[in-house]
Amino acid sequence: MKAELDCVPCFVRQVLQAVRIVSSDPSVHEQMVREMLPWIAEMDFRQPPPVFAQHVYRRLRDLTGVADPYESIKIHLNRMATQVVSRLTARLETATDPLLTAAKLAIAGNVIDLGASDDVSESDVVESVNQVLAQPLGGDIEQFRQAVGRARRILYLADNAGEIVFDRLLIDTLGPGRITMAVRGEAVLNDATMADALAAGLPEICDVIDNGSDAPGTLLDDCSNAFCRQFDEADLIIAKGQGNFESLSEYKGNIFFFFKVKCPVVATHAKLPVGTHALLESPLKL
Repeated sequence: MKAELDCVPCFVRQVLQAVRIVSSDPSVHEQMVREMLPWIAEMDFRQPPPVFAQHVYRRLRDLTGVADPYESIKIHLNRMATQVVSRLTARLETATDPLLTAAKLAIAGNVIDLGASDDVSESDVVESVNQVLAQPLGGDIEQFRQAVGRARRILYLADNAGEIVFDRLLIDTLGPGRITMAVRGEAVLNDATMADALAAGLPEICDVIDNGSDAPGTLLDDCSNAFCRQFDEADLIIAKGQGNFESLSEYKGNIFFFFKVKCPVVATHAKLPVGTHALLESPLKL
């Protein structure tokens, strides 16, 4: 998925959000924005949006010396999600269709996205859970069910801290023994890294690797060779979040995208209204 002009305001908002987390110095804020604006003017709109965010956070690390601006926020999000998920386990255990319920709950967790919002509260997460359980998915759960039935090796591309706790519900339902979860190779936004996988207890139930990249998506030419081998050898790929959708939606492979549609640009590409809880199969029928 290519970036569009309507992505530009979001890029600027993300720059300000991130630099204000790291520094209270207005001169640092100004320097970061002044550096980014000329780059935006020259950016290649044929690239997916995660390419821009990767550039921003690399420069932010260089400018401030802070490796993970969102570290304390991610710890809070993981704890908050754990509390919410603990109240959902019984509901999943008694569900008439456990796979559908687990898929919906995994998508509900995608509301925990500081790339799309400045803040996410526990009430936001609970509301997302209630909405997704009450509404049909934007996509075909039966196609996913059939793909799961055929798959021997599943690669699960994580998205955000906090959200990764919800992912455990789906992984448990699918059968952890055939699943490898992949997190980001380095910190960017509130995307999940190995530390977040550990906080969610994922290494206790399945293999966990990192993709070797610091992009908030999956840019295959920027990922490690080890990750790319896992990607190529997987029978089924579950890609969580808008960043993975933005970077892989044109890839012709056995991928199912799980995410909440949060912006008009993605909505247009996915052909779904903003707010839809999406389960889309690649390649998209555009």
